[in-house]
Amino acid sequence: MAPRDARRTTIIDVARKAGVAISSASAALNGRPGVSDATRERILGIAGDLGYVPSLRGRSLSSNRAFQVGLVVQRDLDILEADPFFGAFMGGVVGEIEPRGYALVLQMSTTPEETERHFRSMAANLRVDGVFIDDIRHGDPRIGLMQELRLPAVAVNADPDFPLPAVRQDASRAIGALTRHLIGLGHTRIAHVSGPGGYIHSTQRMIAWQRALEEAGLPRGPLYEGDFGYRSGEAAADALMGSPDAPTAVVCANDLMATGFVRECQDIGLRVPLDVSVTGFDGIALGTYIRPRLTTASTDPRLLGSTAARMLLDLIEMGGVEDRSIAPARPVIRESTAAPAR
Repeated sequence: MAPRDARRTTIIDVARKAGVAISSASAALNGRPGVSDATRERILGIAGDLGYVPSLRGRSLSSNRAFQVGLVVQRDLDILEADPFFGAFMGGVVGEIEPRGYALVLQMSTTPEETERHFRSMAANLRVDGVFIDDIRHGDPRIGLMQELRLPAVAVNADPDFPLPAVRQDASRAIGALTRHLIGLGHTRIAHVSGPGGYIHSTQRMIAWQRALEEAGLPRGPLYEGDFGYRSGEAAADALMGSPDAPTAVVCANDLMATGFVRECQDIGLRVPLDVSVTGFDGIALGTYIRPRLTTASTDPRLLGSTAARMLLDLIEMGGVEDRSIAPARPVIRESTAAPAR
């Protein structure tokens, strides 16, 4: 292994070895015009022989780019630690951007004001070339902020009329299918544990549950607003199952809340699925560890991340990109749902 203080091969070394000007070596190494194909091939070969690796700082100075993209995650830290969605999403992002010479700048926040400060800092310090917008809210202030800062941005799971480029994985079909699955088992009183009302994806899932009931001619069951966390699933179980007209089935907006709901039901002496059937959404591994295993919808956050990253780099490098969609979430039927016992 080379010593830590070994001098790094620079573009000056490549140019000197090739007998060309530094500007010609830079054009060849960065794929710009200005040199013949034969000269370009010769310079690239010499660079390979010398072990030349372009520095991020040099690339940034020569191209006026940071070669970094930003993500600000605004979630309660306890929920974030328990939810594997973001880890898989970031894995998809990094797997896409690293081969193209970019890095991910990740910031955490707990309030909209803190989120805005992070984005403004990224833009003011020229730290990133573009950003991801996730957990989109109704009337999301980040739309105007991105336009003000002139930051290229790609949104994740936005509404169809969202004004920024977006990648989507449809959740409504899977939530509707899970609700119809419960109806087919004979349930007529089906509750919903939603995410926070301000989130677009919370609303989309709630509407899908409601429409499936309406299409079957059933009244809307109880609605409990959670926060996507395990504890709010427990609280939902206490609130819904302690009432005289408790539901016989519950559609939860994500697997963490569904898992909390199942465990709390078991703690208070209810049998899942005999006393109450429970479904989740996301398809995280945790749903297969509990007993009974969780009926849910399988999503692909890694593919969502890699698609969003590909879109953002195309937007940065080419100035425009079309919206994209990946395959919709898919229902996965397991043991946490059955015909009602009463």
